[in-house]
Order: sequence, then structure tokens, then C-alpha cells
Amino acid sequence: MLSLEDDKTFELLTKMYSEFSGRFDKAEKDIKGLKNDVARVEIKLEHNIEPKMKAIFEDRDVVHKKLDSIEQKVDDLSKRVDKQDIQISVINGGKI
Repeated sequence: MLSLEDDKTFELLTKMYSEFSGRFDKAEKDIKGLKNDVARVEIKLEHNIEPKMKAIFEDRDVVHKKLDSIEQKVDDLSKRVDKQDIQISVINGGKI
């Protein structure tokens, strides 16, 4: 037979087991919810943001190529202007 002290210990253990089981169940449910939230965020990233980022980087490359082309044209024009300044100076007899 169980003594009164054993009976109280059993009741306490039963109560603790019940409380812990409830907390573990809640924690497990919360973790599943978080996993679902993370999965939705990953899907959103994959389907919405990644293609946009790829397009941005592709556009960036096009812009850089255009800028390089414009820079080369400006450099060429600058050299022509410098050459013409020298020619004008020579034509004017060395006077600027």
C-alpha cells in the first residue's frame, strides 16, 4: 500500500507531468507554426525577390557598359579638342 507521503509525491509527479506535457505540446505547436512561417518567407523570396534582384543586376551590367561607352567617347572627343587647340595655336603662330 502507498503511504500518504507516497500518494502526495505521486500526485505531484502526475501534476508536473501534465503541466510539462502541455508546455511541450504548446512548444511543438509553436515550432511547427514557425516552420510554416519560414517556409512562406522562403517561397516569397524565391518567387518574388530573387527574379527582381537578378533583373536589377542584369540592368546594372547594361548601364555599366553604356557608361563605359560614353566615357570612351568623351575621352576621344577630349583628345580631338586638345589636338585642335594645338593646331589652332600653330596656325596663329604660337599665340593662344
